[in-house]
Amino acid sequence: MPPSESLRRRRTLCAVLLAGSLLVGGALTAPAAAAVPTAAAATTAVRVNQVGYLPDGPKHATVVTTSPQALTWQLRTASGTVAASGSTVPRGADQASGQSVQVADFSSYRDTGSGYVLTVDGRSSDPFDIRANLYDGLRSDAMAFFYHQRSGIAIESSLVGSAYAHPAGHLGVAPNKGDTSVPCQSGVCDYTRDVRGGWYDAGDQGKYVVNGGISTWLVVNSFERAKRAGTHEALGDSTLRVPERGNGVPDVLDEARWELDFLMRMQVPDGKPYAGMAFHKVHDAAWTALPTRPELDSQVRELHRPSTAATLNLAAAAAQCARVYRAYDAAFADRCLAAARKAWTAARANPALYAPDSDSTGGGAYGDTQVTDEFYWAAAELYATTGESAYRDAVTSSSWHTSAAAFTRYGFGWADTAALGRLTLATVPNGLPAADLTRVRSSVTAAADTHLSTMAGQGYGVPIPTDGYFWGSNSELANNAIVLAVAGELTGDGRYRAGALEAMDYLLGRNALGQSYVTGYGETSSRNQHHRFWAHQVDASLPNPPAGSLAGGPNSGLQDPVAQERLTGCAPAACYIDDIGSYSTNEVAVNWNAPLAWLAAYAAERATDGGEQPTASCAVTYTVDNSWSDGFTATVTVKNTGSSAVDGWRLGWSYSGGQRVTSAWNATVTQSGTDVVARNVDWNRVIPAGGTASFGVQGSKSGSNPTPTAFTLDGGACA
Repeated sequence: MPPSESLRRRRTLCAVLLAGSLLVGGALTAPAAAAVPTAAAATTAVRVNQVGYLPDGPKHATVVTTSPQALTWQLRTASGTVAASGSTVPRGADQASGQSVQVADFSSYRDTGSGYVLTVDGRSSDPFDIRANLYDGLRSDAMAFFYHQRSGIAIESSLVGSAYAHPAGHLGVAPNKGDTSVPCQSGVCDYTRDVRGGWYDAGDQGKYVVNGGISTWLVVNSFERAKRAGTHEALGDSTLRVPERGNGVPDVLDEARWELDFLMRMQVPDGKPYAGMAFHKVHDAAWTALPTRPELDSQVRELHRPSTAATLNLAAAAAQCARVYRAYDAAFADRCLAAARKAWTAARANPALYAPDSDSTGGGAYGDTQVTDEFYWAAAELYATTGESAYRDAVTSSSWHTSAAAFTRYGFGWADTAALGRLTLATVPNGLPAADLTRVRSSVTAAADTHLSTMAGQGYGVPIPTDGYFWGSNSELANNAIVLAVAGELTGDGRYRAGALEAMDYLLGRNALGQSYVTGYGETSSRNQHHRFWAHQVDASLPNPPAGSLAGGPNSGLQDPVAQERLTGCAPAACYIDDIGSYSTNEVAVNWNAPLAWLAAYAAERATDGGEQPTASCAVTYTVDNSWSDGFTATVTVKNTGSSAVDGWRLGWSYSGGQRVTSAWNATVTQSGTDVVARNVDWNRVIPAGGTASFGVQGSKSGSNPTPTAFTLDGGACA
């Protein structure tokens, strides 16, 4: 599917959502606001990441100026001392923002501190920090968004504070009518289902399988990626504000399970028409008024007809669950795999059951008549989890397996999921032939190169094109940043990590409006996002959205009355207003916060500068993940058991069974005879004391596959 088609499908969604949301907009009584300020009047002309920068990361600022000549920039400490200086690079007209800009690059400055200010031509930026733990708070808050959005459970003040606590919603306790016994829409089914739990999708209180599927995948994938990198302890048990903390399961997986349980409840039971399929969505029969707390919603809830797209979302998310949860809860992993297999079989039997775009009363339609990409994604997840030939054949026979359109400049999303299959196949050990695996991984880096090229051509370093500012543009940007991060994982090339971090700069204030789109982060941050019960702008007794909530972002379509009245004539990247009535620019959604949480966890991972290499103690685990007649994949994890960090490492071992390494990821691996040497890539160069680094290998074998028994780290024997 070409980029123009990807864009068309997203804009079709917007039009459908608009038709229903206007009913809410008509009922909305928001306080009058001042005229929309211009970007230049709204904030300083020196645009920075208002939270700050990592010591070893890129540090760019954009200056709005009509000057054609380079200007002098000065980085000043909180005390006013000049810490660094240099010259800006004129960029001229920036099409997306409609501004004339220059760029200041102070990446070479690596000291740490708080309250820095960048001054250019007598104008100063908002203050910001430079520190290694810059993203620790956002990692927690962006993930806490999902607990706040939970349905069917009391939100506890001990975890979120009294302003955000509320009783469980939609448990059938008056005045609620559901979700414990929900009927279908007329003509869909003649029974009821218990579909409690899950996450409220966005500012409304609907629950949608297609949006839940991709959101769950991103949350679980953030942990799966961190585990490959050996940094998953930061997402482990008792690291997040969830009621399940302390149960021995990583908190991020506890959170995702709340949605996974709901997704499996949406599966049509055995013995019923369309058994194994997934109902597309559940929500109120009519749009709820704003504001409405979930426990006070008195409307009838309805199940909507099963769809192929929803069923394949369930298959993909449940197959991923079976793989990632197995180490923590084998019984739940088995349940997920059974649901995934059943959903796959049902989707194959009903390959063209589409959710109609007209079904937009009371909730978004999420219509999607192009589901070959969902088939590819689901097959990839099932193959990566099981290694079974039937799923491999479904992967390799799909047109998406070789299509250049799997990745587009407009990013992946709930309606465009082929990229998710590619990312899984590129990173999770599997039995694809070496040449095929190389091609899949090359497609990731090629997409990342396109995003870097797009960023290089813009004054604000944004990995989306000028015509890409549509509904949910911030999630589009964040999803493209994830592709950059994965490319960095595959190659060790620091350019990709720098690109992903620079995308975070945009979300946190280095943009056309000087606006941080994340609540609670930055001097000028969004705080009036469209939401049914984080609605302080219309009811002072209700709170603003909690810290870590991402606004949808600029949308040049102006698809709500507030945007149409107050943003007419805006440049694409400036079509945003922090008003609760502007649902087309300023709503929240689980599939927007999911990539933010992924990126925050990624950005929060520590890296340190070089230094004298200490002598290290070490322990190694070597696990065969998959094995077939003539090949295998394995994960190798080296732990630094010494008291000092290892900076740069070389791990050696020997194969006694004649095995040959054919490819590797997260390390550079070479083999001479039976001897194998794995060297770090740039991003996992440092193993802190007590920390680990993991990488994978794929190899060939002609018979047995004995596990290596002796390893050396930089020449010293490991335990």
